[in-house]
Parts: sequence; structure tokens; C-alpha cells
Amino acid sequence: MSSSDLGTREPQYQRSIDLLKEQGLTPLGLMTNQAWQDDPKHLLFTLSRYKFVSKMLAGRDHVLEVGCADAWATRIVVQSVKKLTATDFDPVFVDDVRKRMDARWKFDIAQHDLLAGPFPGKYDAAYALDVIEHIQPKDELVFTGNIVKSLSPQGALILGCPSLQSQAYASPPSKAGHVNCKTGDTMRALLSQFFHNVFVFSMNDEVVHTGYAPMAHYVFGLGCGRKDA
Repeated sequence: MSSSDLGTREPQYQRSIDLLKEQGLTPLGLMTNQAWQDDPKHLLFTLSRYKFVSKMLAGRDHVLEVGCADAWATRIVVQSVKKLTATDFDPVFVDDVRKRMDARWKFDIAQHDLLAGPFPGKYDAAYALDVIEHIQPKDELVFTGNIVKSLSPQGALILGCPSLQSQAYASPPSKAGHVNCKTGDTMRALLSQFFHNVFVFSMNDEVVHTGYAPMAHYVFGLGCGRKDA
């Protein structure tokens, strides 16, 4: 007889065993599994970024996530909004998300390339974390503009990416594909093309703050009040 068949010594922890028997252990996503093996603390940073989004967009009716990758942390936002649709341009990650979808935390998932056009539908908020730095500077207005086209007139957009200043200290795997990291000023300038109101936040490790952007490891931009609405 295994220890799990006996139950936990303190009854409040028995749900851990019950869940194991009912549905097994929850698997990590493709990208999250790699991070857990190579740099476990990075998962804390990822969760913190999604928590920030969940707080900023709490209560929204329908939210669009752009570039969800394995969407491991997406349920943090699902927990705070009424409906969520996630997209990624890579079918490998989209298939992985579908295979791991949990009925309790279900959200819509679709493959879509935002450089090819807007995603169908209207959303009252959207966010893209760790995506804009992979978009060539010459394409960033098309990319961002296509997200904005899917927003309602009152919609908000959050972009988050590693700061340009942080790249001097980033590991080669972390920097791979980074062609468009932002400073606080360039993040504000990009979103100001599309929104009347832009708010920029700094982030170091798991802490979001309004401190000196050049010393931030990560930069968030929040735009609201569409200029074309």
C-alpha cells in the first residue's frame, strides 16, 4: 500500500490526494517544462506578470491573449475575467494547450498570426506578454494595430517585454529572438500611436513598481482610450 492510499495526516490536505486520484497530476506546458528544468525561478516571474495582468483587467467581459505560447499561466487571468480567448502563431504550442485544457479553467484557443491581420471578434481588453520583443521594429505598428482593431472603443491593451537595458545581463537562451526590446520611453511611444492614455510600469523580478525605468528588468505598457474610437 502506498502512502497516498493511507491519506494525509492532517485532514485539510486530503484534497491533494483526492485530486491525484480523480485527475492525476497537472502537467506543465512545453515552454514551462523547459523553464522548470533550466531556470525554475523564472516561473515565479512569469506568474507575477500574469498576476499583474489579471489585476489590471479584472472583471472584463472578454479578453484576448496574443502570443500565449503554452498558456500555462493563462488561467490566472481566466480566474479574474468573464471570458478569455488565447492565440498563438505556432501550431505546436496551440496543440499543446488543447491537449492540456482543464474543463474547470477552460478558455478558447486558436492559431493566428497578428501580422497577417486582426483576430476575429471584439474584445474589451487584450494583452501580449513577451511577444513584442520578437516582432521586428518595422512590423510593430502593424502588429499592435491589428490587436487594437479587435478592441472595443473602450478596450485596453497591455504589452509586456524585457527592457532593452536588461539585455546586457540576459543569458543567450533568454536573448534568443529578441529583436525589439523596449525602454520605458519606447514602450510609451509605441502605445501612444494608438491610445490617448498610456501608463508605463517597471518590473524587477516579481515586483511591479513605478520606479526608474532604465533600471527595470521588464517593462509593462497599458494603453486605454483608443484614438480611432
